[in-house]
Amino acid sequence: MLHQRYQYAKEVYQKIGVDTDEALKQLSKVSISMHCWQGDDLCGFENTDGPTGGIMATGNYPGKPRTADELMSDIAMAFSVIPGKHRLSLHAIYAIGRPGEKIERNRIEPRHFTPWVQFAKEHEIGLDFNPTFFSHPMADDGLTLSHPDTAVRNFWIEHGKACRKISEYIGKELKTPCLNNVWIPDGYKDIPADRIGPRNRLKYSLDEIFSEKYDKQYMLDSVESKLFGIGLESFTVGSHEFYMDYTMHNPDVLYLMDSGHFHPTETISDKISSLLLFREKIALHVTRAVRWDSDHVVLFEEELKEIAREIVQNNALNRVLIGLDFFDASINRIAAWVVGMRNMLKAILYALLTPHVLLTAMQERREFTEKMILMEELKTYPFGDVWNYFCEINNVPCSGDWLNEVNRYVEKNFSDRK
Repeated sequence: MLHQRYQYAKEVYQKIGVDTDEALKQLSKVSISMHCWQGDDLCGFENTDGPTGGIMATGNYPGKPRTADELMSDIAMAFSVIPGKHRLSLHAIYAIGRPGEKIERNRIEPRHFTPWVQFAKEHEIGLDFNPTFFSHPMADDGLTLSHPDTAVRNFWIEHGKACRKISEYIGKELKTPCLNNVWIPDGYKDIPADRIGPRNRLKYSLDEIFSEKYDKQYMLDSVESKLFGIGLESFTVGSHEFYMDYTMHNPDVLYLMDSGHFHPTETISDKISSLLLFREKIALHVTRAVRWDSDHVVLFEEELKEIAREIVQNNALNRVLIGLDFFDASINRIAAWVVGMRNMLKAILYALLTPHVLLTAMQERREFTEKMILMEELKTYPFGDVWNYFCEINNVPCSGDWLNEVNRYVEKNFSDRK
């Protein structure tokens, strides 16, 4: 029955010039970076009390992993019901040391991530990396790379440099470039007296961190902006404009946009085409903001579709590095991963099944009525049948059947988790 439904969908899409087989072929090459921190509420292995520094995960759903082995097992479970081969994004606080070893952030080493590299090899996935500039005593006052105290600033510069070495090691081991993304929580709660001073210090710190050049076949750098956060409502040092300008003057560093890091009515989908005109590559952290940067699970909604449409319409699937970033502790953490990853893939498939050439021609001919109608009709095309077929050929459950497998895993493995 599923094959028959796919054949019908294929014929429907052929009438508007869309080849569903080609769309699935392209989708099979898409690799999305799944964020490890959804699995344990961004606690990591340093501080089990939870994240600090303007970051929080709300909820107390049972079953949070307590060890690296448990977290890896949960990640593997999620990947087993997600079609395709993807990536895993790590934070520095997920370093794995020897028993009893205290790992200082500025002394972190590649060996602390060897177990993750082994995990990635076993599951045939790539790894990405994020220095952790929060949840640490040296970040308690809300400043890191822009701190006026040279000792504090140098500590975090050393951390940034150490993380780049780790990323290079990961890239060499896995033979795929590791994206090393820098986000800092720096800012002020109230109106600052001086804005340029902190930004000047941030520029200096980034220049120091990026001073050593690495081969791009092993490691890529990116910086991530933000509008505001808890405890820095009035001023964020690493703003959108700061990082846009920084990456324009430092083309070896990619600009990463997080879809929750802008004004509530501002979308990143509209920014993608502009950035692609002037940059070889860009990076994304896709999340769902509810009134602010709240990092809700990614749903199959209009902005997600629009993000995917901009990437596909601009032939940029190989130029946009897509990662997810949310952490919801109020629901099954594994299910949250799967929902977000599958929805991102659905959005890309939806974009691949869109007749972009035809719609563009309508726009150029000012056939706005016809364009609007076709775009509306596409919403009820048999997209779901194509998606289910993609799941089947990738040997993962279709529709919501995957939740049964997750629930069986939970029942088997979560009985002793507190």
